[in-house]
Amino acid sequence: MTDLRTTTVAGLTVVSLETLSLGDRSYLVHDGSVAFVVDPQRDIDRITAVLERDGVTLTHVLETHIHNDYVTGGLALARATGAAYLVNGADEVGFDRTPIRDGETVRVGGRMRVTALATPGHTYTHLAYALGVGDAEPVAVFSGGSLLFGATGRPDLLGPEHTDALVRHQHASAHRLADLLPDETGVFPTHGFGSFCSATQSDAAESTIGRERQTNPVLTQDEQTYVQELLDGLGAWPAYYAHMAPANAAGPTAADLTPPETADADQLRRRIEAGEWVVDLRTRTAFAAGHAPGTLNVGLDGQFATYLGWLLPWGTPVTLLGETADDVAAAQRELVRIGIDRPAAHATGGPADWSGGELASFPTATFADLAQARHHRPVVVLDVRRAEEHAAGRIEGAVNIPLQELPSRVAEVPAGEVWVHCAGGYRASVAASLLDAAGRPPIAVDDAFGNATAAGLPIAGPADA
Repeated sequence: MTDLRTTTVAGLTVVSLETLSLGDRSYLVHDGSVAFVVDPQRDIDRITAVLERDGVTLTHVLETHIHNDYVTGGLALARATGAAYLVNGADEVGFDRTPIRDGETVRVGGRMRVTALATPGHTYTHLAYALGVGDAEPVAVFSGGSLLFGATGRPDLLGPEHTDALVRHQHASAHRLADLLPDETGVFPTHGFGSFCSATQSDAAESTIGRERQTNPVLTQDEQTYVQELLDGLGAWPAYYAHMAPANAAGPTAADLTPPETADADQLRRRIEAGEWVVDLRTRTAFAAGHAPGTLNVGLDGQFATYLGWLLPWGTPVTLLGETADDVAAAQRELVRIGIDRPAAHATGGPADWSGGELASFPTATFADLAQARHHRPVVVLDVRRAEEHAAGRIEGAVNIPLQELPSRVAEVPAGEVWVHCAGGYRASVAASLLDAAGRPPIAVDDAFGNATAAGLPIAGPADA
């Protein structure tokens, strides 16, 4: 899913291309004639469409960092348009680029002035870009994974041996931006809209340096308090992140979005039996009501790419099942953004088409239903939220196996009638499909966790951990 937001800053047009499912934004900035782009994602046709719509020429593509949560489209976009590709000169990359370093300024057209600012913390070589008009003070900063809305980018993606140094760099970098830039400067981060690259989450839609100076913990807390609270709040991050930086350093080619080959029911069965992943893209309600045996449910209506990329053993062939060709195309677009370039196959229609007639199903329920069941018989409550969510508040007696760990820990699920829940139902459906495919019939709780207390279920909290 993608959303376009257009704002005007000092007479310049700033187009935010938001990838809702990954929680990231790319930016295209122009003066009506020429443009630059910051942190483009892999499917560059979204950007070229805006260039064509607004009738502007792209001259520069800038990277704030070699991303950890998606494959960049920067090199492909630069090659497609003839724009200069600016990447930190300290980054070791396998392609020709225009190196840029701290303090260097690039003129874009006759009005725009872009200055690189070293802001290590998310990575060692992270850059932010301050935008000025003419010789005036900066009016915007494209802060990547440095200063976010009410937060900062997480500092632990390069490994635990670097985390302490990077979190302290992150604190210093945020203060550098706050010291250098006027309060009115608009802040335009890449991460922080649901991305696991953000240390915490914020509901803000826009911000300024002045607002962040007043509300962002990195700017209101001393270094040690910020460091301690941020590190205490960090949880797991998607396993596929580990593959992003090497892919970006090598120089990703343009995405191939042509449809994969079509598979019939017999071919789908053979793929499942071979250990491949055959993924049903429909909603969790539709999947629970009836699905091809052995298929897995990762619905397009949630963070599809994040969770599929997190769960999938890297390199395992993926086949996509969608009700329509548009559903398959949307999923394919999501996957190229995280480096799963070509699905093995696809099929459209419905579960009867995909299974040759044989269907599997499992019940869905609410927390009120779970409370009733516990009154009458022993049940296993499987909580697939992340460990920090479980620790903050959980149903007494629930077994916690975070969703990302479940594929390798299915055998640890206790024997008995299994009720699986998460915070809202999406992850529970993914988990239920994994259990169902493994021969453990589940009951999927499709309900908000906040309703567990109202249903009369006993809740334990941090003091009981």
